[in-house]
Amino acid sequence: MEAQDTGVREREIHAEQRHLDAVYRRLEEKIHEAEFLMDDANQRAQVGTPGALAERDAQVFRAGVHLHRLNSEFEDFLFGRVDLLKGKDGVRGPDGAHTSVEPADDAVRPDATADIAETLHIGRLGVLDADYTPLVIDWRAPAAAPFYRATPVSPGRVVRRRVIRSKGRVVLGVEDDLLRPELTARLDGAELPAVGDGALMAALGRARSHTMRDIVASIQAEQDEVIRAPAASVTEVEGGPGTGKTAVALHRAAYLLYQDRRRYAGGILVVSPTPLLVAYTEGVLPSLGEEGQVAIRALGSLVDGAEADAHDPQPVARVKGSARMTKVLRRAARGTLELAADPAAAAGLRVLAFGARVELDAEELRRIRATVLSGTAPLNYLRPRARKLLLDALWQRAGGPARHPATDPELAAEAREAFDEEVAESDEFAGFLAAWWRELTPRAVLAAMADEKRLGRWSRRVLQPREVRRLARSLSRLDAAGQGPLSVHDVALLDELHVVLGAPARPRKREIDPLDQFTGLAELTTAADRDPTRRERRPADGEERRDYAHVIVDEAQDLTPMQWRMVGRRGRHATWTVVGDPAQSSWTDQEEAAEARGEALGTRPRRRFELTVNYRNPSEIAELASRVLALAMPGTQPPKAVRSTGLVPRFAVTGTAGGAGEAGEAVAAAVRREAARLLAEVDGTVGVVVPMARRAQAARWLAGLGARVVALGSLEAKGLEYDATLVVTPAEIADESPAGLRVLYVALTRATQRLTILSGERDLPDADGVPDLLRD
Repeated sequence: MEAQDTGVREREIHAEQRHLDAVYRRLEEKIHEAEFLMDDANQRAQVGTPGALAERDAQVFRAGVHLHRLNSEFEDFLFGRVDLLKGKDGVRGPDGAHTSVEPADDAVRPDATADIAETLHIGRLGVLDADYTPLVIDWRAPAAAPFYRATPVSPGRVVRRRVIRSKGRVVLGVEDDLLRPELTARLDGAELPAVGDGALMAALGRARSHTMRDIVASIQAEQDEVIRAPAASVTEVEGGPGTGKTAVALHRAAYLLYQDRRRYAGGILVVSPTPLLVAYTEGVLPSLGEEGQVAIRALGSLVDGAEADAHDPQPVARVKGSARMTKVLRRAARGTLELAADPAAAAGLRVLAFGARVELDAEELRRIRATVLSGTAPLNYLRPRARKLLLDALWQRAGGPARHPATDPELAAEAREAFDEEVAESDEFAGFLAAWWRELTPRAVLAAMADEKRLGRWSRRVLQPREVRRLARSLSRLDAAGQGPLSVHDVALLDELHVVLGAPARPRKREIDPLDQFTGLAELTTAADRDPTRRERRPADGEERRDYAHVIVDEAQDLTPMQWRMVGRRGRHATWTVVGDPAQSSWTDQEEAAEARGEALGTRPRRRFELTVNYRNPSEIAELASRVLALAMPGTQPPKAVRSTGLVPRFAVTGTAGGAGEAGEAVAAAVRREAARLLAEVDGTVGVVVPMARRAQAARWLAGLGARVVALGSLEAKGLEYDATLVVTPAEIADESPAGLRVLYVALTRATQRLTILSGERDLPDADGVPDLLRD
């Protein structure tokens, strides 16, 4: 029997290999066609006319994009297949496949036999043969939806769904799901065989690496509904650990590009909570054929020129993330403007006008400043208004209205214009204005807030004294210019200050290209300028991009109110996809965050989805994690795990804890011992999750164990997964913040195979090493 099964498997692999060979032969033909177009386009450059140049450039661009996509190397270009019954109608879509979802009334005979009417292969790109018959259906095409949507309860036309595993141009294996097992279906006269134990279980059992794989071969029905949901308005997705939220969000970006490339190319922003998650996920979109079309940014990297590399303790993070900081920052910006003014300039202004000295004293200057600041424009944008009011005051003081009465408005206007030009262009006035109304930078304002007394004045009736003290001490790591280590919360403050301050408008001088004089072209760009394979498109002149066509927010439950304001500015005219799980939130004030989220998303209609199946954790791990979930958010239902491994979580004890600041040798030895044990038990990666304060220690503990093991703080684990996870001192993680139990829940749900919990004295472990928090 085993030999017979092996024979069927080998026969089916060979059949898929023949089809894959045909696909690659066709791809090679298409590559040669694209190369011919590139050569032909280059010949057009010799004509030299503006029309020929523009036509050449457009052709090079289109051919280059096509060639890049065809030349992309994929681990499994062709990954799926569906065998379908005859449909209710014979309508074909643009990809050559039938559009009917439901089988025809006569598709199944009374004796429960049927013939396979159509076989579709699913892959990363669509491929047609020379006769426009589909060899491969793009996974995003409507014809591919049954591969993901069909279930045994609602199979539609699908009789068999197959996942094809390949490497390069070689088929390695196949796994089948029979969705209509009651039928005896025939293909080309032979009974349709089934190979393997199920495609999904095979995909879930693969070892993990330090980067996320796409799930394009194993997308399930509820995930596919989210991916293919219409882009209009806001798509909100909730799902517990292991439901595939992050992968679904990235596949949705690829789907939107497929559906409306003109609108979304280069204009999709994916916001991730941590750089670790960015590094983990950034390879997914290139593997789906969409390299360079989507900007994936960590929250700490959303502001150009700023990169978060410092960590704020929870009490400080709560202050910086609160919406109350908007009022503090506005006051601080105005206060910093006063501080930045040169004391000598504030004492008075003296200029030469009408051949005599004209002076404004300190009191008049204070009045003018107060008048200017009564406006609502950004402070740096108010400088022209300050300049105008200074000139008005000098005109009055110099007796201008008396010398040039308004009886002749035209002459009076000419006199005033001459006065303004004479005074404003003088060195005295220009130097005074630069010293009296200095241009401010967001970093300079943050640096000014490091003075506790000063910050106390600016935050009166907004922050508590202890909050002022913590905030000032945190910002003291910056120098006078605001340079120094930034946290992810500091970056959101910088973005807010960018709005409060603004930037003075500076006219740009356009360099005249000699080509313009002869061709009349206003602009000539090359295909390289618009190359979609570049990492990210940016506005001209290096200006930071702050507005996108679609914004995807991953792990949205963790965004603080200030971070929602930052992200919201980048999606003012965008459609949105927001994915998260309230049960995993590390932010303490959920109501405040919900209000800020509502402001960022505006009044756009909402479409909500819920992912309910945990594909990551075996049931043994999911059941243990649910105990913490019951403490963190009573009444919340965890997602249902779909598999069991029989491997129960392991409990161990660290031994005697060390003194303050340094873990004891027993703790270090225990962490290293348990990590080594897990490395020997799994083929993939091992994540060691520790309290945030122990990150540096944990890296030293694991030194020399190899690249498969990584140490990470509890707040850095969000969205990541490992074959095995070691969670160190659960009580310390739970006590880190008021949201600590939710953070611990996240840590316990990272493993796909094995989980070890290492307890210390604070965990109050029992005789079996089970900590107090995890006991029934």
